[in-house]
Amino acid sequence: MSTVQDQILARIRGWGRGRVFIPKDFLDLGSRDAADQALSRLARLGAIQRLGRGLYLYPRKERSAVVVAPADQDEIAAALGRQTGSQVIPSGAMAANRLGLTRQIPAVPLYLTDGRTRRVTIGGMVFQLRHAAPKDLPAASRTSSMVFQALRYIGRESVDERVIARIRRVITSEQRAELLRDASYTTDWISAAVRQIARDEADAVMHA
Repeated sequence: MSTVQDQILARIRGWGRGRVFIPKDFLDLGSRDAADQALSRLARLGAIQRLGRGLYLYPRKERSAVVVAPADQDEIAAALGRQTGSQVIPSGAMAANRLGLTRQIPAVPLYLTDGRTRRVTIGGMVFQLRHAAPKDLPAASRTSSMVFQALRYIGRESVDERVIARIRRVITSEQRAELLRDASYTTDWISAAVRQIARDEADAVMHA
């Protein structure tokens, strides 16, 4: 019979490199103490990397296979949210940059959350989590929330065919379908933009 550590390592490998995780992600495999101990042992063995208290990374390797690539900021932010049971999504400026709509990058990564406002340093990176009103944190998927924030950030008057085409290129067909399903959680003008972004998926729904 495999141990909790073996099961945790198998799950981590199944997720793939670059994933950031916390002990709470493995409570279906054993107790919190068992998960803590297993992750600590795996970190000591070099199988995973400890980023901070209760925060771990299955690191990507650069082409040399020697240099470890840094953790993705959004992965860390999502894990910080899971630690406290809070929703955490990139702010409008960050979302617009992630989608290639602007080149502006905030000096300090800013995320919106339904948890408390706080500033966290992980692996030398500083994260600002700012409490936001429920209307700014719709019950949508991670990708949909990012698109909503980006569109709100650039503004209604700036949403043109170039913006629509850019977003269509950087998200998958499955994410566009998800975006269409989540459109009811946002304002009318953003919902209209979403229907343009997901027009192929919308046509498929209409003709199903």
